[in-house]
Amino acid sequence: MMPRGRAVGAARWRRRDAAHATPGGRPVSSLFPALAPAGGRLDRTALRFGDRSLTYRRLAGAAGALAGELAGEAPGAEGPRPVAVWAVPSPETVVGTVAGLLAGRPVVPLNPKAGSRELAHVLGDSDPSAVLTAPGEALPGPADGLRRTDVRLDAEGPLPAREPEPGAAALIVYTSGTTGPPKGAVLPRRALAATLDALADAWAWTGADVLVHGLPLFHVHGLVLGALGPLRRGGELRHLGRFTPEGVARGLGGGGTMLFGVPTMYHRLAESLETEPGLVGALAGARLLVSGSAALPLPVHRRIEAATGRRVVERYGMTETLMNTSVRADATGGPGTVGVPLHGVDLRLVGEDGGVLTGRDGETIGEVQVRGENLFSGYLNRPDATAAAFDGDWFRTGDMAVREPDGRVRLVGRRATDLIKSGGYRIGAGEVENALLDHPRVREAAVTGEPDTALGERVVAWVVAADPAAPPSAAELADHVARVLSPHKRPRRVRFLDALPRNDMGKVVKRALGTG
Repeated sequence: MMPRGRAVGAARWRRRDAAHATPGGRPVSSLFPALAPAGGRLDRTALRFGDRSLTYRRLAGAAGALAGELAGEAPGAEGPRPVAVWAVPSPETVVGTVAGLLAGRPVVPLNPKAGSRELAHVLGDSDPSAVLTAPGEALPGPADGLRRTDVRLDAEGPLPAREPEPGAAALIVYTSGTTGPPKGAVLPRRALAATLDALADAWAWTGADVLVHGLPLFHVHGLVLGALGPLRRGGELRHLGRFTPEGVARGLGGGGTMLFGVPTMYHRLAESLETEPGLVGALAGARLLVSGSAALPLPVHRRIEAATGRRVVERYGMTETLMNTSVRADATGGPGTVGVPLHGVDLRLVGEDGGVLTGRDGETIGEVQVRGENLFSGYLNRPDATAAAFDGDWFRTGDMAVREPDGRVRLVGRRATDLIKSGGYRIGAGEVENALLDHPRVREAAVTGEPDTALGERVVAWVVAADPAAPPSAAELADHVARVLSPHKRPRRVRFLDALPRNDMGKVVKRALGTG
């Protein structure tokens, strides 16, 4: 670990990002053109959180004033020190993040639900000079010891004249692995621009769009895509604060054109289609419905499309890579894939022997590896982990997938938890989960592997029954999977639960399921 007062600037990542450097800095409008007077959008609404809203003019003034304050702080020996943002769902979180980016200060979004040990680790590892937060916001012990800088929405200040080079650190987002404490993924400015512009191409995303979502703002999905995305396009963000089907109906019904969510949110929407007035019409009136962070079960896809006539578009990304693939807004074909590689992203599948898989048979499973300007620069203070994450200049995602004949990518699970080797077969947990979810008496399902002396591993299904008082039998579910997929993919053991353990982004935490 570096001594206190360390900085995270372009110098720390010069080797990987040298090709993207622009000597002398760039015009400040390069990340957020709509903030500049020439952008022509200053009187349009930029942010709306409940009854609180900011125009682009007020956003530019508040972020400009705070950026000037941050830029005036003395840098560390290696460049600008990070600043933390207490990432509650509020306009102050977005303004603080934009101000840090304008000032060239790497921003560390803090999860307000993090436990004291995890929060202390994040702060100790990133060593921010201050925490940006709304006036009067209470902070827990580990964060309360930091110097506090209030984000004032009524402040006025000019935008900085220049901004750092594209390879400079923009965000440090902490991501948990299977072992050890969370690692800080350093995302450079060029990665933010590359991924948001690629999504604009895939989704025909413009400044006329109004994005609705209730995602947390401490992670890539809600903050980069869901907050910085609209601002880069010059559109509007309507944040729900707390996700509810009623809030979605109001947000989309009042002129919203796009909805971002995770599978648990879309599941709630599907369950509310018959009971929530206006929800069907609101979803039907949206231009684009996007799901991410985990696979969206096929039954949820079908229920929403049958009721509204709208498909839910899936995309695939992760903290270290931002976005890799997406179903395009103008694409045809059924659900079940995460689309094709985005513009500027190279993607390959690699087999167990390290060889590149060139076939597109929809069956052969390989690890997804990607390269492009969307990639992170490295893990903060972890050169060993950074080196291990790359195969040359290809990032090893740890996700397993197949390629369909038309080039679309279908994820089947994580290498560490979702690739089951049973009886000589390689089985992706995701396809077994979708098969289980097709059963009318299954509400939720997760699949893991556990050791088996004869098979190597056996498939274990963890099931939440649609009617807990009358669950399907294990034999019934095994036979169903054997019919839908293949006999060797059927679960050999079925465990019934009241609910599946999930994290803040709606992903099932399979480590909490045990081995049956």
